[in-house]
Amino acid sequence: MRKVKWGVLGTAMICERDTIPGMLEAENCELYAIAGRSKEKAERFKETYGFQKVYTSYEELLEDGEIEAVYIPLPNTMHYEWTIKALQHKKHVLCEKPMAPTAAQAQEMIDTAKENGVFLMEAFAYQHSPYIAAVREEIEKGVIGDILYMESAFITSDYDLSNIRMRKETLGGATYDLGVYNTSLIQRMIGEEPVKVQAVASFSSQGIDKVTSVLMEYENGAKASFTCGMQLATNKDLRIDRFEIQGTKGSIKGDPFIFNGKGELGYVITDLCGNEIRKVVEVPQNYRLEVEQLGRCITEGEKPAVTAEFTLANARTIDRILEAIGY
Repeated sequence: MRKVKWGVLGTAMICERDTIPGMLEAENCELYAIAGRSKEKAERFKETYGFQKVYTSYEELLEDGEIEAVYIPLPNTMHYEWTIKALQHKKHVLCEKPMAPTAAQAQEMIDTAKENGVFLMEAFAYQHSPYIAAVREEIEKGVIGDILYMESAFITSDYDLSNIRMRKETLGGATYDLGVYNTSLIQRMIGEEPVKVQAVASFSSQGIDKVTSVLMEYENGAKASFTCGMQLATNKDLRIDRFEIQGTKGSIKGDPFIFNGKGELGYVITDLCGNEIRKVVEVPQNYRLEVEQLGRCITEGEKPAVTAEFTLANARTIDRILEAIGY
């Protein structure tokens, strides 16, 4: 199996906690270079995780001809600029969600990837989970009939004001940080964009949406709703992850379910008579799955699991939610 040489643009917490451990597990990934604004921190990453090269300039990393693919975990405000630059350097890119603050910018990024003949994939690790695939397969097989209603929630602890999630100028807020999970999950299960979006939000004194609730309606009459928020005890890493899908023949409910969760995740199928079947899916580390998948796109021509069309549809929905809450 050919390994893809990866460069990582930044030393964000998600790298240490999630993505780099996944990259180390990925069979077709070679951790080649790390770039960080702090040379000391970048050197620590090199020593800890086995990167071969360290750069203190993002541009310098992009100019390294050995690097085939770049992972971008930078703050939301920097995704557009550095994804465009990486694509123009002919690098394949895995960019953290939300890939861009608007659908228009996401379209520009996708167009740039096409112009340069490289892959661009938004980093929704959980979308690669066999758990998500299993639930989607139940829907496709008609187990619960036609979807009538879907509900989801993703609520976490909030953070102190040093955290970029808590500041508007760094594109913080619940919708950008958490709501994109809800919209993308609903989109995966329902399979289309809503025709109507309504939303309300509670804002912090810093101007971010701390809690947002959304109602979406679809052309066939189905409805979906979700709440996202950073409202639980500060800096305690608490969270609520939930979904339930009601159909004409029954329902599917996550039990337990956690976005980006690994290990044994379950769901319960209930028919209209109240009979229940519980199924369990063994889920590998999700970040490993997304890195391996983009690697196969590069070496084997596989289609990205999170397509450009999927990203754009989700981004358009986020645009409409933010417009509805005045963000």
